[in-house]
Amino acid sequence: MFYASYHTHSVFCDGSDNPEAYILKAIEQKMDAIGFSAHSPLPFENGFSIKKERIPEYRDLIRGLQQKYQDKIQIYLSVEYDFIPLISEDISSLNALLKPDYIIGSVHLVSNKKSDALWFLDGPESNYISGIENIFNNNIKNGVETYYGQIQQMVKTIKPDIVGHLDKIKMNNKNRYFTQEEAWYRKLVLETLDVIKVSGCIVEVNTRGIYKKKSPSLFPEEWVMIEMLDRGIPVTISSDAHSPSELLGCYNETAKTLVQTGYKSIKVFDKGIWRDESLI
Repeated sequence: MFYASYHTHSVFCDGSDNPEAYILKAIEQKMDAIGFSAHSPLPFENGFSIKKERIPEYRDLIRGLQQKYQDKIQIYLSVEYDFIPLISEDISSLNALLKPDYIIGSVHLVSNKKSDALWFLDGPESNYISGIENIFNNNIKNGVETYYGQIQQMVKTIKPDIVGHLDKIKMNNKNRYFTQEEAWYRKLVLETLDVIKVSGCIVEVNTRGIYKKKSPSLFPEEWVMIEMLDRGIPVTISSDAHSPSELLGCYNETAKTLVQTGYKSIKVFDKGIWRDESLI
């Protein structure tokens, strides 16, 4: 098995340690590759994204570490692009400055077109609840439709290499406002998968919800994986690590789950090229 995680957060954004600490832990665990993916800059104060002025420092440090450890592990430079329509940093200028090896595209903040407020899906459950109440006027269907619509827009316009934690909107829901069995919810997911299929993006199977005990299931859900497989959508496994100890969180268990859903391989970024790695 080729052990790698391409979704990693260090002290440049909301991670706990410097990049070299992650690399040393990855080498200790005999990982084949690690990719750093700082949250992209946003034009407002927050506690999780990299500051735009630190992009050159981040870029140069990771590139230097690539050279330092080139005989021990593959190291990649990336960014988790936080897509918010009309708000996020322009992707072309970010690409020009960072020159990443690949891009992860994710939605953490949902933009309501009728107001300037943003619904923050991550963090404390109170953010999720207040967003539904105050930004979407207790209309969960409208909020979820906006979330998946934002992912679809991101995939069509940004065309990221990887789509991050596709159904994370379920995490703080906990079946309070909607269930995944509801027809309208499944329709939104399937429409989104059809857009991803056309784009050729890879979807990450994100393990963070499980090992942090924030979700009883992976992002995405197993029924979504089956629908993805039916559409020929490729996957990769990511731990979304925020500390060195999390780099391979639930990796082997997730590989087994993918096999159970019918996947025979995952995508790995190996020597700068996405290729298939067998799971069986």
